[in-house]
Amino acid sequence: MSDDIILTNARIVCRDHIVEEGTVVVRDGLIAAVEEGPSHVSHAIDLDGDYLLPGLVEMHTDNIEKHFLPRPGVLWPSPMAAVLSHDLQVAGAGITTVLDAIALGESKDKAERRAILGLSIPAIRQAREDGLTKADHFLHLRCEVSHPDMRDLFEPFVDDPLVKLVSVMDHTPGQRQWWDLKKYVQYNKGEHWSEEELDRRVRHLKDLQGEHAHRHRREVAGACRDRGIPLASHDDATREHIEESLEDGATIAEFPLTLEAAGLARSHGMRTIMGAPNVVRGQSHSGNMSALDCAGAGLLDGLSSDYVPASLLFAAFLLAEKINWPLTEAVATVSDNIARMVGLSDRGRIEPGLRADLVWVMDRQHCPVVRQVWSAGRRVI
Repeated sequence: MSDDIILTNARIVCRDHIVEEGTVVVRDGLIAAVEEGPSHVSHAIDLDGDYLLPGLVEMHTDNIEKHFLPRPGVLWPSPMAAVLSHDLQVAGAGITTVLDAIALGESKDKAERRAILGLSIPAIRQAREDGLTKADHFLHLRCEVSHPDMRDLFEPFVDDPLVKLVSVMDHTPGQRQWWDLKKYVQYNKGEHWSEEELDRRVRHLKDLQGEHAHRHRREVAGACRDRGIPLASHDDATREHIEESLEDGATIAEFPLTLEAAGLARSHGMRTIMGAPNVVRGQSHSGNMSALDCAGAGLLDGLSSDYVPASLLFAAFLLAEKINWPLTEAVATVSDNIARMVGLSDRGRIEPGLRADLVWVMDRQHCPVVRQVWSAGRRVI
């Protein structure tokens, strides 16, 4: 049919093999066929022997915050413009499905994330309804369990049909991500705390943790269990952390900090997520486990771009190059594996019947370059 989109002369990265010089036929927003050999149809799009990948699936990016708060203290006046700017950036990185990670509760004294919460979710919903987005947007609610108001922030959104994932996190200094207070201070370098101020702040945050964290974790876990929403733990470092996550019913370990924690999570059936920027940089920005070490130990299931959307595609190719993973397995960490974790069974792979979320990628000088992107069969980049 003349309305078909035909992509040909491509190295098609399927779930378990690569089709050389293959052809994909797209019809009515779905993949209609995956064929060996080139097409000779006149309107076929020639990919010049480059890769054709499934659209990337992003489960945890707080990149949207940068567009609402482009500089400290500067809240962008148009929520819709902020959402669409973020959307353009993720789609340009080959991400066709994104779970926008919206924080519920602060780990700082400022109220910036509370403001973003109130503005971002309505704008995301409106942009979807108006057909303005290039990527398919859902929600990932990140619950800061030590924050006193976390429950009040969580309840209005937990029944939103856009919510595909909830995570519990605790950024109290002195444990988990910030077990090294020097890294905590470095991350908050703009605060200029004296030793006395730092000590006072740490004691205050630990008091809040003792008062709220355990109860809030249980409440969030129960709400997710009742609704069938996948639950992720955040920054598990010890056996005790993993046991607590299992008790909560978490099925995903986001950014485990040690090989011990990653191994325990996997041994109990949890899936592990590491940061794509960690892969690209070769190390964690907070001094914790290298994602490459996690992958090398066979304990990595998926990647998240976290704070750099372009890192997701780059990291997949680096896994193939540095860890010698088959490209099919590396690409699955940013597509199929993630889609399955969050219950999106209609995407993440290039096979007939699934959404035609596709990315044309040219690999040049050890750097994958996005050429074109299709979302549900519509070219968006």
